[in-house]
Amino acid sequence: MSTVILDTITGKSTATTITIGSTPVVSASANSMTIRGEGTAQTSIQQGLAKAWINFNGIGTIASRDSFNVSGITDNGTGDYTTSFSNNLSNDDYCATGMCTFQEGSTPRYRIISGYVWATSSIRVITGYTDTTAADHVVVGINIAGDLA
Repeated sequence: MSTVILDTITGKSTATTITIGSTPVVSASANSMTIRGEGTAQTSIQQGLAKAWINFNGIGTIASRDSFNVSGITDNGTGDYTTSFSNNLSNDDYCATGMCTFQEGSTPRYRIISGYVWATSSIRVITGYTDTTAADHVVVGINIAGDLA
């Protein structure tokens, strides 16, 4: 087995491809990098990664369990939260997905989150029941896909 240790890989041109065996696995050029996924599909690393996410306790004193690119969360009232981003997004046309759970007896129940106010620096969400009544939840998870500023 061989080990290569280096600080910089420099290509011969503006585009660089890294090949393992006979399979090109990474291509990079001008602030863009793709990686080979399943089969022959290529995924843009910049476009294909979450730009922000958070998992937090939404009951009582809210508290983040873990997060990425999130500077804080604000409790605006029952089931109403604002998640602020550490690094802004380039516009407010990003995609937000989320889920929340609460415990009813010994069975966890899952509910939907809806976006309320979209901004480049934050998103405000409402967590609730299927009848649209806002409610606090034990687990709230939000994932943001879009472009960083």
